[in-house]
Amino acid sequence: MDKYLLPEDDGLPTRDSGAWAKDKLFYLQKYINAFETSMQGKPWRRRIYIDLFAGPGKCAIKEGRGYFLGSSLISLTATYPFTDYYFVDMINDNINALKERSTATKVNQNRINFKVGDANKKVFEIAGEIKKIDSEFIAGAWPSLNLAFLDPEGFELEWNTVVELATINRMDLIIHYSQQGVKRMADRALASSKETAIDKFFGDIEWRKIYSGCKDDPTGIHRPLIDYYKSKLKALGYVEVKDDEEVWAEPLMKNRKNAPLYRLLFASKNPLGVKFWKDVTKVSADGQMPLWK
Repeated sequence: MDKYLLPEDDGLPTRDSGAWAKDKLFYLQKYINAFETSMQGKPWRRRIYIDLFAGPGKCAIKEGRGYFLGSSLISLTATYPFTDYYFVDMINDNINALKERSTATKVNQNRINFKVGDANKKVFEIAGEIKKIDSEFIAGAWPSLNLAFLDPEGFELEWNTVVELATINRMDLIIHYSQQGVKRMADRALASSKETAIDKFFGDIEWRKIYSGCKDDPTGIHRPLIDYYKSKLKALGYVEVKDDEEVWAEPLMKNRKNAPLYRLLFASKNPLGVKFWKDVTKVSADGQMPLWK
């Protein structure tokens, strides 16, 4: 196998990461496999993968403890690749590295779209291009089927980006919810009269009222905040996940000291997508039945 697709140093830029990120990518890879395998032979005109915080394609574990493929290369090396890809990153060197590594895959390079810039702005270009694809008449073909992986390093993801993606009817979302980031930044954001990164993530300041009401609650702040975020997803047309299933379908990543870092939230407008995600998250990366509550 080409060195670009192996978990080793290949001389190109990498993204520094904790080993726990491998667990997150375990769920992504499993969902991609379920998503793409089940859709083979169906007349979708395109099956599109969107990674708005794509990085260089390969991660280096901190303290020299190895390498692993990032989300973008995982999607490109799937057993059944998507027909089209959109990769965005703020750093030009990351996109150049990903572009070079992508040449080692079997994916048609003309179907891979690379964009340098702010994901929250580039998303409008991407949505416009997908809508143009869907508007073209092709007898017997269904509109595009899409999956967006929204995995920033911090609070770079804005709610308006989610709203724009939701204007595309068949758009599944896997969203990074920074549990550690909220805990660390919420009090300071609450004291600010200016719009903060957390305000942009939730899309309003309603989260401040929710947080103020539960920050001293021993049961924690995150369930009410996540439930609020999911209520906004429901308002965009996404399938509601029942209360007794919510935590089960929200894998929680922890660091080496077992401190919570972030969760993955999933949204689909089709109950079948929700079923796939629940099946994917029933077993954790270490093969155990997870206890996320």
